[in-house]
Amino acid sequence: MSELIIRTADPEKDAPGLLAIYKPYVLETAISFEYEVPSLEEFKSRIAHTLEKYPYLVAEEDGKLLGYAYVGPFGARAAYSWSVETSIYVAKGQRGKGLGRKLYTELEAVLKKQNVLNMNACIGYTKQADPHLTNASSKFHEKLGYKQVAYFTQCGYKFNTWYDMIWMEKLLGEHPVPAKPFVKFKDL
Repeated sequence: MSELIIRTADPEKDAPGLLAIYKPYVLETAISFEYEVPSLEEFKSRIAHTLEKYPYLVAEEDGKLLGYAYVGPFGARAAYSWSVETSIYVAKGQRGKGLGRKLYTELEAVLKKQNVLNMNACIGYTKQADPHLTNASSKFHEKLGYKQVAYFTQCGYKFNTWYDMIWMEKLLGEHPVPAKPFVKFKDL
């Protein structure tokens, strides 16, 4: 019987498989607003850079990568240290099986140890679903307790279509004063 494992990404080992998961999001969807698939070296660098401060988690079953989730800084200034921007990508054929929820549950547990309090998701949105965007991401985040906090109209252009953008947010706890210190992922 196979077992799903959620673990920290290894840039060298995992980048090819994770890039394979990400590639269709770039080429076929408006979920990612990137136009070109990053090179393998660029993707490895992105993973390594994220791991300097934040978690980058992969879901693996029987040695096969099924999805990944990570966070990055919400803003560059020190005052944003307790807020992050989330990203999640699940392989084709694996969506709708609870994998995203498992990745985010583990991600939240790690972020709480880092004293992160706000999870923010920047999500492509459309008033009318099309082959490139269905709004499934906003529905997924809503099921996990995220609330829409911002709406930007026609701010992203891809596939000869203008797409809207929403920000959704989930609070992980109370906001104490003074704030507990932010803990880098590599220091956990």
